[in-house]
Amino acid sequence: TKMISQAQLIWLLVLWVPDSQGQIVLTQTPESLSVVPGETVTINCKASSSLTDDDLNADFLAWYQQRPGQAPKLLIYGASTLEDGIPDRFSGSGSGTDFTLTISRVEADDAGDYYCQQSNETPLTHFGGGTRVEIKLGGPVKPTVSIFPPSADQLKGGTATVVCLVNGFYPGGLNVAWKKDTTTATTGVLTSTKQQDPSDHKYSLSSTLTLTKAEYDSYQTYTCEVTHETGAIVKSIKRSECSQ
Repeated sequence: TKMISQAQLIWLLVLWVPDSQGQIVLTQTPESLSVVPGETVTINCKASSSLTDDDLNADFLAWYQQRPGQAPKLLIYGASTLEDGIPDRFSGSGSGTDFTLTISRVEADDAGDYYCQQSNETPLTHFGGGTRVEIKLGGPVKPTVSIFPPSADQLKGGTATVVCLVNGFYPGGLNVAWKKDTTTATTGVLTSTKQQDPSDHKYSLSSTLTLTKAEYDSYQTYTCEVTHETGAIVKSIKRSECSQ
């Protein structure tokens, strides 16, 4: 088990000092960044009240990184102290109400969401809104699109969900539209937030069209139309060809 240093122990203890000024709100800017490897990223975090204790000579702010499908990872605590194992390309600065996270010489693996967190009052659940860092690749990559009908078990329950999976595209700008026969669907559509794979930095998302079974049975063809800068991709299923 890794030993906790004296400095970290002091930091963990002072995390629990309560603040009497009310709930602290953290505002992060920008909301998103798109950079090429080698560039520098700067993320700002502004607190609604001071996170610096002059008597303790401490700044109660931490920075976290969250990659797709992974738990948040602590990068920096005390506004500027690097967590063990974090490369010195990451640095933190600031005091009072204004703090900055800087990532120098950005690498492909740095893609993800970054959050500031206050630790001046309990509970320690107050985070900034997050900043998404996306890594630019070379040329555009065409998505792969698949469409799936509702399952027989779901139809027995009185609902029907048609699923469209869109994988492996770059860059991230993409639109999904649904049609029931020739009618554009405007209700029952849910499209997920796109996720960037940290290994190859291509994007994926899913979109669903949910209807009642009665409505599903009233149309013959369901179509997922994907529009990307590489072109349009149209995938359809015919209800009559799906197992009921």
